[in-house]
Amino acid sequence: ADVADRGDAGRAAGAVAVSACRARLFHETRDRKVYRQYPPLAGAAGSRLPAISTLPANASAPPIARYGFRSFDRQWVLRDSRLGDFMRPSFWLAHSDKQVYMTSLLTGVIGMGPAATVTAEVPDRHHFRGSYSGKDVIPLWRDSGATASNVTSGLIESLSEVYGVPVSPEDLFAYAYGVLAPRGYVARFSEELTVPGPRLPLTKDADLFKQISDLGRQFVFLHSYAERFLPAGATRGRVPRGNAQLTKAIPTASKRYPEKFEYDQATRTLTVGEGEITPVDPGVWNYSVSGLMVVHSWLAYRMKGGAGRASSDLDKVRPGQWTFQMTQELLELLWVLEATIAAQAASVGLLDALVDSDLFTADDLPQPSQNERKAPVAELEGEAVQGELGV
Repeated sequence: ADVADRGDAGRAAGAVAVSACRARLFHETRDRKVYRQYPPLAGAAGSRLPAISTLPANASAPPIARYGFRSFDRQWVLRDSRLGDFMRPSFWLAHSDKQVYMTSLLTGVIGMGPAATVTAEVPDRHHFRGSYSGKDVIPLWRDSGATASNVTSGLIESLSEVYGVPVSPEDLFAYAYGVLAPRGYVARFSEELTVPGPRLPLTKDADLFKQISDLGRQFVFLHSYAERFLPAGATRGRVPRGNAQLTKAIPTASKRYPEKFEYDQATRTLTVGEGEITPVDPGVWNYSVSGLMVVHSWLAYRMKGGAGRASSDLDKVRPGQWTFQMTQELLELLWVLEATIAAQAASVGLLDALVDSDLFTADDLPQPSQNERKAPVAELEGEAVQGELGV
């Protein structure tokens, strides 16, 4: 009995040590503890996942999902409610291959560049520009079936009546993005935007609405990496090729993993470790979203040393080698920005025409109800709770 007691005590002490180690590695916060159970992001009401502290070493890995980390930057996340604060179940429950998210800064002053960006993946809370103030996300749909649009009741009908043609939620979303995505919006209204939150001028001109909506569809297609709003003849996920080409391969050997990158404007060459890509237009290299240097940020997070804050030893777990897929995604980023800059020219005349056109006033349009201002209800923890939308 004494031996058995010592064995039980040893196992208990070992379990405590494991739990303490996991708590340190996972960097416990006010909202996430390794010893607590949490409901899954999608599952039966009332169900809970086992606490991290109780999992065996050979436990199955959580599902891996792509998410929108920063503007134009898609990364990967363990889709598990135990592993992150504010995982926003409403977003995961409403996600589908038709969903698209617009991110912006509604509570702070927007810097130069686009006033909004989009992603086809569930976005990080700070997707727009990577700061704590950039946390506003507006999805197109409130459900995974893409049947309930995130549009004020009656608005679509009002626009259809004025324009004399049917207007869809996608049309309105694209119109909003056609106004906010081009850099000319912030440049023109920089003084007005010192009062936080972009405002959307809505024209009564049906032809102008369609032109801006068509431009917005083009931007959504590009900025979602060809995952949403595909034009005729396009292939889902296939970004149109641009001018930038790989002229010297980025090595895939682990010992030659890139540690730094640099850009030479004179030769228009982007050097990544030992690899080279050219021509890279200065406008592409300098493309920014409210201070977030898009290409620089994308590369910095993928260098050997990484970027961003480190909270535990798990942050030291880094890719072991650069891959061909990483090179392809870098080229696609450059091609997307090339096409974006090329399309900006058309936006200037459209913005001028929009400002000069007859516009709706707030009194002309229906106002959202209190329920429409809230996140869709998610059935979690055995009861209906509001999802953590962060908007």
